[in-house]
Amino acid sequence: MADKETEKAKMQNVSRLKLSLITGYGLIVIAAVLFVSVIAVKKTDAVLKNQASSMVSSLNVQMKMNMNSYLSRMETIGTLAFAEESSYRYDATDPNNDEYEALNTEKLISDKLYSLCIMENFVDYGIVYRNNHTVGKISNGTATLFNDHLFTDLSQIVSRQRTKDGWTAGYQDNFKRIYYVKQIHENALLVISFYASELQSVFDNPETINGMEIRLTNQNQDIIYSSQSYEVGLPLSPEIAERVQNQSSATVIDNAYLVSVNTCGDDWYVICSIPTKQILREKNEMQLYILFAGLIAAVLAVAMGAILSVKLAEPVTNIVSELDTMAHIDQLTGILNKRSFEEYTENRLAHAFNFEEHALILIDIDNFKGVNDTLGHSYGDKVLSAVGGMMRTVFPDQDYLGRIGGDEFAVFLNTSESDMNYESYVSSKCEALCEGFRNHYTGDDGKYKISASIGVALFPGHGKTFKELYKNADQALYASKHRGKDTYTIFGSQEGKL
Repeated sequence: MADKETEKAKMQNVSRLKLSLITGYGLIVIAAVLFVSVIAVKKTDAVLKNQASSMVSSLNVQMKMNMNSYLSRMETIGTLAFAEESSYRYDATDPNNDEYEALNTEKLISDKLYSLCIMENFVDYGIVYRNNHTVGKISNGTATLFNDHLFTDLSQIVSRQRTKDGWTAGYQDNFKRIYYVKQIHENALLVISFYASELQSVFDNPETINGMEIRLTNQNQDIIYSSQSYEVGLPLSPEIAERVQNQSSATVIDNAYLVSVNTCGDDWYVICSIPTKQILREKNEMQLYILFAGLIAAVLAVAMGAILSVKLAEPVTNIVSELDTMAHIDQLTGILNKRSFEEYTENRLAHAFNFEEHALILIDIDNFKGVNDTLGHSYGDKVLSAVGGMMRTVFPDQDYLGRIGGDEFAVFLNTSESDMNYESYVSSKCEALCEGFRNHYTGDDGKYKISASIGVALFPGHGKTFKELYKNADQALYASKHRGKDTYTIFGSQEGKL
């Protein structure tokens, strides 16, 4: 009897030991799984934050370049007002002016200014004299806003002494309009203004991360433009302001916000911000699933490593891959975005020999604003997507195709036909592109037509760097616009195919 009791006790001890070993092993496996899961989640946070920081920083730089390009284009259009000698020589304050000659001169100036005004959706495009006399288009809104101080207060906008011009927004807390003023002579100012809402085309970027807000502020951190339109005219929120205080170019990320800032124009700031929780949203939704999978893996210890690694690697790989693609490709059209197009082209030009032949082609869609206004932005996006497909059809895979603005595209030619003169080859491509636009229609009844205005600069004759080629191609593009649109112009020539 004693032997049986002893044997039973031994068996109980063995069972308790087995249970202890199994329990201990289970606890060790569970602890290891939980430890690995927590480390993996934190590592995922770090990877996503770094990738998102890089992406937002790149987008901010691109929007800064877009804004600088937009302001530069407005200034360029302003200089066109000086094509008429009378525009900068005439002085309405001169008491010796002959009344009849003054009327004729002002009519000539006014006609010139009105012809230029239609190039963009300007509110004001005119000249203000020291005696508050105006020529050209000076709106009632501007005249009422500045009242008797029209010339005096507009003069204070001229902040750049070298170029005698300047920009401002928020005069008398009115942020609806943005003003550009250039001094013609001591008694005359050229005034251009447009609605701040026009900047939507500058900051409307399909690569924008969901939840990211874009703002343009002045030095006082008053909001000139915001993707949240109700914010215009308000001061920058404290939680964003404190992160960009005294910063001219920086990207900051913490547990609350990811914020990127860059200066542009006349000491204005492009600020992109997104809540950190928005960046980590997908990961947070998966966190419980990851931990639950880890607990299952504790029971199925053999499968633990494989299950955990797959579940952790899959979302990180997909998100990183998506961010990497978004950093180079324009998601709407499937071609290069502005930053990548410029980088590829600059790199190619840096290794090009003088005997090589290349071309930079700039393309601006005519009447695109009318399509958006009439058929809606969703349909406009379809048109832009179709333009990307058209460009891939016209140009070989070796050429660089890029979308460099809202409705602006560019091509860098790496190819040619051996049996054709190079300029003829370039012309044939431009003609094919124009023809593609002519065959395209928008609207179910084909009522709303679009076309392309194209400018071309040739390497090396018109420039050896991207900046030189872009400047000359841009001038050629504006020549196409002046000649009635739906055509192309090669820099240095006023000829193209209509």
